[in-house]
Amino acid sequence: MAKKEDKYAKKRLKASYITSVISITLVLFVLGSLGLVVLQAKLISKHVRENIQLTVFMKNDVKEADMLRLKKYLDAKHDVKSTKLISSEEAAEVYSKELGEDFIKFLDGENPLHASIEVFLHEEYANVDSLAQLATMIETHRGVEEVKYHKSYVETINNNIGRITMVFLAVVVLLLLISIVLINNTIRLSVYSSRFIIRAMQLIGATQGFIRKPFVWQGIIQGIISSILTIGILIAILYKINAYFPEMVNLHFIDMYLVLFGSIILVGVLISWWSSSLAVRKYLRMTLDNIYLS
Repeated sequence: MAKKEDKYAKKRLKASYITSVISITLVLFVLGSLGLVVLQAKLISKHVRENIQLTVFMKNDVKEADMLRLKKYLDAKHDVKSTKLISSEEAAEVYSKELGEDFIKFLDGENPLHASIEVFLHEEYANVDSLAQLATMIETHRGVEEVKYHKSYVETINNNIGRITMVFLAVVVLLLLISIVLINNTIRLSVYSSRFIIRAMQLIGATQGFIRKPFVWQGIIQGIISSILTIGILIAILYKINAYFPEMVNLHFIDMYLVLFGSIILVGVLISWWSSSLAVRKYLRMTLDNIYLS
């Protein structure tokens, strides 16, 4: 009879352990999925900001050497990501394609378009202040006729990205708090099934640290296993997305995905460790009567 009860207790503990791992995995998966959405939103934001264009129109009589010199100067600036030199002929060709006909024929072969340099900034400098400062500096160079950028467009992009970022941060914080509560309750239930074992260890003189140690380690291991399972599921999802929509998964930013996966492991381990410690402490301080009533 005792053997059957012991066997039943082991099965119940094992089932409780598996249930805890599955529950923590589901919570971390939801958190990780939101992390992927935030990551993709950041990549899109970076792409949009780095495609904000500042156009430097050159004078008609400017020499090619002066244009190349200005381009080289701009390429060397720390806030400039890239530049592109467009000759007046190339500009006319692009404009003709957009119109669907050769407009120069109607102007007796005279090309009214100027050569230009398209300037793209790094993400952190793609704002009105940086663009205005750069435009003022470029206008002082010889051969520059005009510098243009869409101020209202830049302001709209940055304002919208700022609002979206705040919403995402609020959702992340809320979901993180919910995750902490859910994982905490899951581990508390897991420790609850061992409350009589904790009491028995107390009765034979085991110290609180000795009793707490295996439960805390069990919680940490549960967190690690759940984190690895979550990361495996997310990688599988990324693989499928990359197979059908390759433009949505940029492997050039693999370090950002590694940070996300590392954060999932850290969150899983820390919450599991903290929850296990609190749960065991609760039953260590509980009287025998309360253990039976709980």
